[in-house]
Amino acid sequence: MLATAIVGMGRWGQTLVNSVQGKNGANIRFVAGCTGTPAKARDYAAEKGIRLLDGYEAVLADPEVKAVALATPHGQHAEQVIAAARAGKHVFVEKPFTLTKASAEAAVEAARRAGVVLALGHNRRFLPAVAEMKRLLAAGEIGTLLHVEGQFSGPGGFAYKPGAWRADRAESPLGGMGGMGIHMVDMIINLAGRFCDVRVVSQAKVLPTIDDTTAMLATLESGATCTFATLAAAPRFWRVALFGTDAWAELHGHERLTVCQRDGDPVTRDFPVTDIERAELEAFAAAVAGGAPYPLPWEEAIHGVSVFETMIFAAESRSTYAVP
Repeated sequence: MLATAIVGMGRWGQTLVNSVQGKNGANIRFVAGCTGTPAKARDYAAEKGIRLLDGYEAVLADPEVKAVALATPHGQHAEQVIAAARAGKHVFVEKPFTLTKASAEAAVEAARRAGVVLALGHNRRFLPAVAEMKRLLAAGEIGTLLHVEGQFSGPGGFAYKPGAWRADRAESPLGGMGGMGIHMVDMIINLAGRFCDVRVVSQAKVLPTIDDTTAMLATLESGATCTFATLAAAPRFWRVALFGTDAWAELHGHERLTVCQRDGDPVTRDFPVTDIERAELEAFAAAVAGGAPYPLPWEEAIHGVSVFETMIFAAESRSTYAVP
C-alpha cells in the first residue's frame, strides 16, 4: 500500500482521493495532505482519515509519506516536483505538467537523479476505447493516417471569478487549454505521435477573465494534419477522431467508438465505464512497487508541455510556430 499525501484539496484533489480511498483492492492510500485553505478541508480530511499538515514542507518531512499527488495550480508544479524528488518522494502530478518545456525538463531531470517515479495525470490514456484505437492504428486497419481531429470543451469558464487562480491568464493561457485541452493534446500524441508545428487562434468572445475559444491547426511529425479546439464557455463535449486511407475511427465521449471502413458502414461499439482516476493512481502505485512502468513516458510528457508552450507563442503572433 503506497502511503501518499494529497497536495491541494480542492475539487480535483478530492476527486483523486475519492477514487481510491477505502476502496477494496486499491494499492494506494492517502494518509496526509495539505492545502491553501485548511479550514475548508478540515472536515473532509477527518472523514477520509487524512492527517492535515501545515504546508508542503511538512508533507515532504513526514516519514510516513512515500509519495505525493499534486493537485495544485499549474505554475507551482515544477518547483513542487523538484522539491519532492530531492526529498525522495515519488510524484503524481496533475496536468498541465508544467507551463514551459525548460521547467518540464528540469522536473524530469530531478526525478531521474533521485530515482523516483514521476507520473503525469493524463487519465484518458486509461480508457479501453483508446486502447482499441491504438490497436487499430498499430494493426494497419486505419491505413495511412491522414488527419486527426480533437475537441475537449465545457462550461467551466463561466465559474471563473476574478481573483481565482484559474481566472489568472498566467495560470490559464489559451483559456481552456490548462483544464481541458491539454488532455486532448496528450491524446493526439498518444495516438498519432509528436507534433511538428502549430497555428493557433485564441480569443475571449464572452468571458471577462480568460479566452473562451481556442483552435489549432497542426502538422504531426508523421505528416498527418490535425485540427483541435477547446471551448471554455460551451456545453461539455469530448471527441477524438482518426482519418486514414482505409478507415476512420471516432471516439465520442469516453465509451462510444465508431469505426467505418472505406467501403463499409459505420459500426459503433460501447465500452465499459472506467474509473480513470483510480486507474491512473493504481498505475502510479504499481510503478513505485517495481511493476510496469507508468504508461506515459517522460519524453511524451515534456513534448506535451512543449506543444502547449508553442501554442501560446503561435496565438500571440497569429503565425505558424515549429514545436521544439
